[in-house]
Amino acid sequence: MMAGDMASSTFPWLTLSIFVPIIAGLIVLVLGRDDRPGLTRWLSLIGAVLGFLVTLPLYTRFDHTTADMQFVEKTSWIESFAINYHLGIDGISMWFVLLTAFITIIVVIAGWEVITQRVSQYMGSFLILSGLMVGVFAALDAMLFYVFFEATLIPMYLIIGVWGGPNRVYAALKFFLYTLLGSLLMLVAFIYLWFQADRSFDILTWHQLPLGYTPQILVFLALLAAFAVKVPMWPVHTWLPDAHVEAPTGGSVVLAAIMLKLGAYGFLRFSLPIAPDASHGLAGLMIALSLIAVIYIGLVAIVQDDMKKLVAYSSVAHMGFVTLGFFLFNTAGMEGAIIQMISHGFVSGAMFLCIGVLYDRMHTRRLDAYGGVINVMPRFVTFFVLFSLANAGLPATSGFIGEFTVILGAVEYNFWIGLLTASALIWGAAYSLWMVKRVAFGDVANDEVRSMPDLNKREFLILGIMAIMVLFMGVYPKPFTDVMHVSVQALLQHVSISKL
Repeated sequence: MMAGDMASSTFPWLTLSIFVPIIAGLIVLVLGRDDRPGLTRWLSLIGAVLGFLVTLPLYTRFDHTTADMQFVEKTSWIESFAINYHLGIDGISMWFVLLTAFITIIVVIAGWEVITQRVSQYMGSFLILSGLMVGVFAALDAMLFYVFFEATLIPMYLIIGVWGGPNRVYAALKFFLYTLLGSLLMLVAFIYLWFQADRSFDILTWHQLPLGYTPQILVFLALLAAFAVKVPMWPVHTWLPDAHVEAPTGGSVVLAAIMLKLGAYGFLRFSLPIAPDASHGLAGLMIALSLIAVIYIGLVAIVQDDMKKLVAYSSVAHMGFVTLGFFLFNTAGMEGAIIQMISHGFVSGAMFLCIGVLYDRMHTRRLDAYGGVINVMPRFVTFFVLFSLANAGLPATSGFIGEFTVILGAVEYNFWIGLLTASALIWGAAYSLWMVKRVAFGDVANDEVRSMPDLNKREFLILGIMAIMVLFMGVYPKPFTDVMHVSVQALLQHVSISKL
């Protein structure tokens, strides 16, 4: 995480991780045809699988004993402004590169039979989006980060606006404007830091800048405008439920599993290391906003009658755990927050896949339209209950590991904050089990429910893979924590040293 010796790679694994899915997406756009959707789908799947395979060496060759950047690539890009094509990952960013590539495969398979119009544009958008999001996690040049960060808006805007629900244009525009306006202040902060760093956009150089307290506060608030919207934190979260409700299933999965993490990742790469004193000074504000998200938004989720809206609000609550963990400034809080980010990618993605399965059969997401689904779809309900319990933080699922570790960190920081944080487990159980009860159990609600077929092989495959990941991470989180531990320790040590 810190500036220092960086392990250079002789092979451009990160460039491949970014551009294999982007090039695959462009090929799908050029060669894909609606009158031959089978070819388009297989091209998309091959592209997504290749995009995942080129990320695997990032894990197998990763040295988790050092906090230095690894797989570093650096080439001059725009010399007159000292902007470089500069890539590298550490123990914090590595898992998000793999998660992005993994989720892309799931999304391509999930839309296999469901998307029948503009198939090549749909699949191509997701592949290009996948490469751009990997670029965000791998960028070590601030302008390169900004380009990738903003470019992700374009394919997601199209995904919501073209393949979304009845109010898709409104939801897509709201999503675009919220995130774009927040990012403009981030750009102002980047330009200021560029001058302060003697005209350098190198992020690791920025980590060492001796900024005064007032500049740190201003930089922190400017960055907060961008990252808080992206997470999203309360009160700038209102775009998310609209975007989720109108987005197609694949759009909701990527939005929840990956795009929300871009904002949280920004705190780790920019806000905390560049403005450590401001981070400590404003920690009370950040903790308060996070607790409001965890508790209040959890209560809001309970009263929703649309399944997607319920899970969308639960995402805001779960991401509240993430931002809370960052500003506790202890190992348990920060590692728990990063684990929660990864877990949320699996659990929330799986929840939206389950809702998509129901919607494909009934074309409604209203809870009162269902009831007794277990009587006709027992295999589906098995997965649905598992993911709902993981969403509530059931032990032995990935949802428990992150939340429990953040609660430990919160208790270490302040007992009462820990107590308030732990209360979220009650609300999580309440809205998750309430949804399961109304959808799955009781008598069959109507003839439409009675005629619903159980999971087909494709649906069983993707939900089964997600279930394996949720359980594996819940039972054996060690591979995830081992990779991030040294980088987290280095970041905490850096943030604890005052620059004043």
